[in-house]
Parts: sequence; structure tokens; C-alpha cells
Amino acid sequence: MNEEDRPLKRGWTTGACATAATKAACLALKTGAFPDPVEIVLPGGQNVAFALARNERGDGWAMAGIVKDAGDDPDVTHGALVMSTVRPGQPGSGVVFKAGKGVGTVTRPGLPISPGEASINPVPRKMIAGVVAEVFGEGADVEVTISVAGGEEMALKTLNPRLGILGGISILGTTGIVIPYSCSAWIHSIHRGVDVARAMGFDHVAGSTGNASEMAVQKFHGLHEVQLIDMGDFVGGMAKYIRAHPVSKVTIAGGVAKMTKLSQGLLDVHSNRGSADLDGLAAVAVEAGADAALEARIKGANTVAEAFIEARKAGIAIGDAVAAAAWRTAAGALNNPDIALEILVFNRDGELMGHAPFAASHSPSRPLNRR
Repeated sequence: MNEEDRPLKRGWTTGACATAATKAACLALKTGAFPDPVEIVLPGGQNVAFALARNERGDGWAMAGIVKDAGDDPDVTHGALVMSTVRPGQPGSGVVFKAGKGVGTVTRPGLPISPGEASINPVPRKMIAGVVAEVFGEGADVEVTISVAGGEEMALKTLNPRLGILGGISILGTTGIVIPYSCSAWIHSIHRGVDVARAMGFDHVAGSTGNASEMAVQKFHGLHEVQLIDMGDFVGGMAKYIRAHPVSKVTIAGGVAKMTKLSQGLLDVHSNRGSADLDGLAAVAVEAGADAALEARIKGANTVAEAFIEARKAGIAIGDAVAAAAWRTAAGALNNPDIALEILVFNRDGELMGHAPFAASHSPSRPLNRR
């Protein structure tokens, strides 16, 4: 089998690694010996084993570390050393979670964990508490400190700073398994971003497809960083979550190519989900007054950006028409008249190319995809 033909390898979440490290440390604290490998049961019932990368024991404490293997997923925490240090807790305290070096602390409301707590999400907390009970019995008083080597630097490549999770990464995972190139982690980040903005009292959020459009929309509206949602290609994922967790105003901002795809009915605007229809864009230009020569140039353009340049040179403003059609697509996903929706279309230089102003979202007829 060729390298490119083999199935993508799955990996383990930071939550699974922290759980296994905790179990190993608990057993060492109880018996004086570290199991290697150490076995745990994932939430789905799978038994998995982890090799220890580090283990230390002292007077009244034990620490075990496991190197996270994210499989073939380009995870920022792939190769991270996840460590758990356990020691007896105060009588009656139960399992107490602490953030060690490289694990973040929550500072803003709206997340599953309260401000001031270690950013160890609910499912990993349940898994860790489960192995503590397995080793020491139900109701055991144990302090668990999770650390990640280099976690402070890793966190700068995540949305943690924007979400108000400071000092390191989060310990995450709902299944214990990392599925390569899964959309779930990004969608999870979108949801948490909306939750934090709502909890902080903001009534306006702006989802952007990339860095350029994010900087442009922040400047356009003067937004706080918490109001900026890095939705990437998942326009539909953000819109559907906001429909169920509403804010008063939603801006969707993106570059000319992705907003053209949105205007043509695609709620996932990734290149793998289909390309923009240049024939359809040419028809939009004709409706805006383009002559046959410009229509042909747009149909023959290499990119949507080139098509926009050709239209601009000819004095034909297709950006507003694209924004209006994109509004109809996104409004159909929001489908909540109490939410006002706006579309902003920017070029690579952050220049506004099209605008559909705020209007109450509803479920209009979808624009026709002319392909």
C-alpha cells in the first residue's frame, strides 16, 4: 500500500492522556509501583493502553507523564508530554483539579468550566475522577494537577487566549479519540467563542473566514476580540449554533471567493466542498450591467479575485450583489427574525467589496445555483 493510500491513523486526546497518566500516578501512590503500560477505558467502552514517558515518586506524591500521539491529525498538541501529579487531598474535598505549568486557567464566563478553574473540560474531569475512584474507591480525597510541557507556547496557536483561557492549553476530548482532520474541534471552538461573547454581554458577533477578513471586520465595526469568531469555512455551523443560542446581531465576513460560494448556496465554503461557479458570477455581473466582453472575461477568469478585478475595471459593482445573495443563504441557516444579519465581502487587502446591511434573518428562498 502506498503511503498516500493508507488509512489515516487516529490518535488520543489530551483528556485520554491525562486520564491514563493520572491512573498510573494513583497506582504508584497506592502500591509504590508504576504500571507500564497503563490501561484505561474510554467513554465509548474501548480499552486502550498507554506507555509511560516519565514517572517520579516522592513523599506523598507521584507523577506520571504520557506523550500525546495525535495520529495523522495536524494537532498543535501532537507530541506533547501530558503529566499528572497526584497527592492526598484535604478530608472531604473529593477530587480537586489544579492547573500545572502549561495548562490554562479559565478567566471568562461562558465556558463549561467556571472562571478560576483549571481548563480541564467536563468529560476529561469525569474520566480522571473515574480512575481515581477505581484505584482509591468512591469518595476518595485526591488532588490532581495536570501539566503539559511547553503548553504555554502551544496555547498561543489556539483560540485559548481569545477565550480567556490563560497560561496554557486546555485538556479536551469527549471520546478520547482524535479523528484525523475532523471538523469537530473547529466547530467546538466556534461554539465556545459564541458562548463566551454571550456570557460577557455582547449582542454582536462577527464570524470571519480568515485572518484578513477578521482584521477588516474588527476595524469596520470596532469590535472587541471576544466578539470575533474564527468560523473558518463553517458558515453553516456557526449560523445554526447562533440560531439556538442567539445574539442580536451577526456579521459574516469573508473574502471574495468564499463569499461568492456562500452566495451560491454553499454553507461550507472549504475548497474541498466545491469551487465557486464563475458562470454564475458572470450572470450576476450581467444583471449588474456587464456587457458580453466582461461576461466572457469573468467566465474565463482563473480565480474569483481576478473576476472581481475585471468587474471593477469595467465599473461593474458585483460585490453588493454577491453579498445580498450570501445574506439569503446565511439567513436561511439562521432563520430567526430576532437576529439581524449582515454580510461583508473583503478583498485580500481588507478593502470592502460588498455589503448587505443588517436585516432580520428569516428563511428566504435559496438562491439558485446556476451550475
